[in-house]
Amino acid sequence: MENVIRMAHGAGGRMMNDLIRDVFASSLDNAYLRQMADSTVIELTDLPLADLQLALSTDSFTVSPLFFPGGDIGSLAIHGTVNDVAMSGARPLWLTAGFILEEGLEMDVLERVVCSMSEAARNSGVQVVAGDTKVVERGHGDGVYINTAGVGILREGVEIGPSRARPGDRVLISGALGDHGIAVLSKREGLTFETELLSDSAPLNGLVDVLLAAAPHTRCLRDATRGGLAAALNELAVASDVGVEIEEEAAPVRPAVAAACEMLGFDPLTVANEGKLVAFVPPEEAEVALEAMQSHPLGRGAAHIGLVTEEHAGMLLARTSIGGRRVVDMPLGELLPRIC
Repeated sequence: MENVIRMAHGAGGRMMNDLIRDVFASSLDNAYLRQMADSTVIELTDLPLADLQLALSTDSFTVSPLFFPGGDIGSLAIHGTVNDVAMSGARPLWLTAGFILEEGLEMDVLERVVCSMSEAARNSGVQVVAGDTKVVERGHGDGVYINTAGVGILREGVEIGPSRARPGDRVLISGALGDHGIAVLSKREGLTFETELLSDSAPLNGLVDVLLAAAPHTRCLRDATRGGLAAALNELAVASDVGVEIEEEAAPVRPAVAAACEMLGFDPLTVANEGKLVAFVPPEEAEVALEAMQSHPLGRGAAHIGLVTEEHAGMLLARTSIGGRRVVDMPLGELLPRIC
């Protein structure tokens, strides 16, 4: 019999129990997950409970193809959720994962995805403590969809939020832009480049730890995912009612990504990333913040790319190589469908 996902795997009977035990529980095993109850009870006795604040996030992941250079939907789901929690200044601890599986999905594909999630969780220092599985009819699920939730503990004294930017703040980016979007597109469309492009998908919580240790008054953090840097900076400008100006040439872009964007008519500022963050830092902490980021493996390409201004509130402007300025709007459409 062909070893694929069948409708019975989502029916609540023996096949579903076998799937949970053999694929999910075996790969993602931890003491919390072993409770196998309708909800997981988490002991907080080892955590400081005075003034405890939790950060909560939820996300869904639909990427095509499921496996791409530098990552896959499993590791992407872990990294994306960890990063969303970390962008509030919290330490991610626990995740949940819900799987929508399409009838006919090969079991070894699912096992690869779950093993990748397990490795990504381990490398991120988090645990998947609860989950759910549903199966939809063939042709209705596109392989695998993953929904996650993340929980983290907020650091004491850290106040980070999208509305906290102030004029004079420096804008820092943790590395080269556009790697993820172009890597996924190249795999999906069969594009080849002189240099192999890999997704930058990675957990950013360690980089945030280093940044906040050096610059504890960091105002805003945002991972530049869908819509790229342009979307992230526009969102922060609107939320804080400030203007943002960047030096276009200061924004790092790999030559292969720049060439691909030129060929395809994309603006690198709007291409998706899955392992890059943007930080708004007070001017007095900007230098040490940049040095701290560059000391971390995921921040070696970090750069100072601009500043926050009182002018043109709610807008992002880029200074061009010829000395002019252009408005960088939020992307109007989805340039790269199914990239996260």
